[in-house]
Amino acid sequence: METAAVLYFRGILLFILVVSSYYPVLARQQYPASVNDTIIDNQPPTHINRPNIWMMAGVTTGLYGGALAVLSNTWYNQYPKSRFHSFDDTPEWLQMDKAGHFYSAYMEGKISREMWRCTGLPEKQQIWIGGLSGFVYQSVIEILDAYSAEWGFSWTDMAANAGGSTLMIGQELIWREQRIQLKFSAYPKRYQDPYLKTRTDQLFGDNLAERTLKDYNAQTYWVSVNLHAFMPHSRVPSWLNIALGYGANGMLKGDNNIWEDSNGMQHDYSFIPRYRQFYLSPDIDFTRIPTRRKGVKVLFQVLNMFKFPAPALELTSRGILRGHLLHF
Repeated sequence: METAAVLYFRGILLFILVVSSYYPVLARQQYPASVNDTIIDNQPPTHINRPNIWMMAGVTTGLYGGALAVLSNTWYNQYPKSRFHSFDDTPEWLQMDKAGHFYSAYMEGKISREMWRCTGLPEKQQIWIGGLSGFVYQSVIEILDAYSAEWGFSWTDMAANAGGSTLMIGQELIWREQRIQLKFSAYPKRYQDPYLKTRTDQLFGDNLAERTLKDYNAQTYWVSVNLHAFMPHSRVPSWLNIALGYGANGMLKGDNNIWEDSNGMQHDYSFIPRYRQFYLSPDIDFTRIPTRRKGVKVLFQVLNMFKFPAPALELTSRGILRGHLLHF
């Protein structure tokens, strides 16, 4: 059975396609003057804009449907079909793939919600339609997996998808803004051992783009909290966040570091420890930096998907505490 890294790679590619299709449309919207407003004007519209509703429905359905069709024809058709079945991958990759699902569902929902602002629909409808998009996007892939003999439906993936969408929707309903954001960072690792390099090239790819998206050892997922939003009368800069990060290292296979190669030879790399990493670091909420330029506002939204490189404290599950002058 293929690794969770490969499964997640398919989902993240689809996510990138959806994101890249959204931002050109965002750039054509009207932008507010207030730094506290979102990328599209927060003021309640005076009427429902039906052409924009149809545009949003058509763009979203067309692009996502087309992406799924390509994915199905180029990926799933290479493997035999099966009856609906599930696969418990919870113990694998120290749950880094679950963090990826959580992040992807959150970010897709956040972007989609911004898009639906231009429709003039009641605010709660915008939130629910946009916010649930992330859950739907990720869940359709789980359904395709369920009917493929190579993979299977993962209940914990679905739970992570639901968690990401819930975080996005809940904040919009309670605060009408995202005070707590999910972010991503990665620093691709180099492996000196010749066999390990071959092994990781096979697992995670041999170029920077693939390594960034597929190598869980290189990734960190962040919960970034805006301090000023919770302390509005303080002197804390409105753009300053504090971020908690989660990563993992030492993983050469899903559940352990023992595997068999294509020649039937077993390799035992259990001497390489697998461990979790927890981080504390300052961060920036770019959308709270004042600007009136449309292109800059769009750029700030894109930058907010990623953790800003900054000093960090790291605590590992092995009990090691260390500092980083700059952590990506």
